Amino acid sequence: MKKILLCAFAAFCMLTVSTVQSALANTRLVGSGASFPAPLYSIWFQQFSRANSDIQVNYQSKGSGAGIRDFQNGVVDFAASDAAMSEEEIAAVEGGVQLLPMTAGEVVLAYNLPGVAELKLPREVYPAIFLGQVKKWNDPKIAEANPGVTLPDLDITVVTRADSSGTTYVFTKHLSTISEDFSNGPGIGKTINWPNDAKLVRSPKNDGVTATIKQTPGAIGYIEMGFARMAKLDMAVLQNKEGEYVKAGKEGGMKALASVEIPEDMIVWASDPAGKDSYPIVTYTWMIFHKKYDDPKKAEALRKMVEYCLDEGQKISDRAGYIELPANVVERVSEASKNIQ
Repeated sequence: MKKILLCAFAAFCMLTVSTVQSALANTRLVGSGASFPAPLYSIWFQQFSRANSDIQVNYQSKGSGAGIRDFQNGVVDFAASDAAMSEEEIAAVEGGVQLLPMTAGEVVLAYNLPGVAELKLPREVYPAIFLGQVKKWNDPKIAEANPGVTLPDLDITVVTRADSSGTTYVFTKHLSTISEDFSNGPGIGKTINWPNDAKLVRSPKNDGVTATIKQTPGAIGYIEMGFARMAKLDMAVLQNKEGEYVKAGKEGGMKALASVEIPEDMIVWASDPAGKDSYPIVTYTWMIFHKKYDDPKKAEALRKMVEYCLDEGQKISDRAGYIELPANVVERVSEASKNIQ
């Protein structure tokens, strides 16, 4: 009996030591930022943590602006943003910053218009909607692009972001590129002053805008395509630079990305991509890291996380509503991730 008790006690001690060692070995990575890629990141980080039980990733979707502020203030280990950090923002971080484009996506104009399953919006019309210059769904400019479609005599409700948003930055950068009125008016930013002429509703994050559109007949708003897919919202077919109407989707997104090259600093915009098959509003979205961490194990874990997302993560991007990174981009991002030390 005594021998059995001693064996049981020894086994308990070994289990306790093993548990303590496991706890000590565990690395916790904390990030925050963009809601645009959050559905995909959520899947990536869960799968990565399952494949690497000693590393746990906690990511909070709170908007690009909030994520960058957290990163600058040292609250998180990494951030995510659809609006790449500016030179001024990078200069405010000691030790250097490494931006890595990790996925790409399309900003869509999701709408709630009962009885209208497909809607074409001309290049000069959708900026005018967000400027409050086109106020009714049966406006002649919309009707002309949609022959045979019965458009209701319904006010257009414009849904925008209420928070500091990289999605807003990407969308307003595109609108400012194609519309002089928009460029000289609201302009580009993570937060902007939308015109009072529009019937406006503000909602936080991509999921907030998505919910508001779904609940509001006559609404239109800008969100990442994956959110529109999940909510089963209709998406407008947009006229591109070449005058062609292109639906959001993998093919149009890949064509748009092919029109731009990634520079050394990894910051690139496709504000008005060329090509008749290109979808007009597409963007990379970035993870943001320090170049130097106090804890080498944390830096190693972050590099490991990046490699997982570039390899296994890219395989599920399309199913989640995002654009898989081209092979040459993956190679360049992988090489740049070595700067995380």
